[in-house]
Amino acid sequence: MGELGELYAHSSSSEPGIPDPSDRAGSAAFRRRLAGHMRWPGFELLVAEAFRPSGDSVLTACAYGFPVRGAGPWWQGLDGYLPENLFRAAASGKLFAVADVLVERRVRTQDPTREWNLARRLQKRLLVDHTGALGVTLVDRRDVDTYRALLAWGWRCLPGEGRRVSRSAPRRLLVLR
Repeated sequence: MGELGELYAHSSSSEPGIPDPSDRAGSAAFRRRLAGHMRWPGFELLVAEAFRPSGDSVLTACAYGFPVRGAGPWWQGLDGYLPENLFRAAASGKLFAVADVLVERRVRTQDPTREWNLARRLQKRLLVDHTGALGVTLVDRRDVDTYRALLAWGWRCLPGEGRRVSRSAPRRLLVLR
């Protein structure tokens, strides 16, 4: 958990390769969120490592998620706005929530549309074992940087979201096929 907290600090920093010392609270919140998500049935975590010249490995990225069922706290704040077909897909085990993807800022901005982009590969790998599952993720409406990165990595808004989803909903739901 400590290494994942450090990864969070590195990936949320505006200075490449330098953790944001002021974001200790954010790192702690990430670790608490991750610990809670780890309890969900079917939880999966993928990590990417790089090797230093010394031979030591260092975490460079991670992505994690879990299957989403038809009811539960994951939908909080969105359940009144979502199409019925998503609830049916969830009930049949065909939704997989990608809860978080942590990558360095340069991965978010450099060649994000390329298939070999690390964030794209991690999120797609999470879905591989869930044949036919639709990837879903939630993003805070105020987090424009994350929203843009997710769109570049292949995520899409639900068709008709602009008409159906209230602008007051705290989060957007994005899908990945």
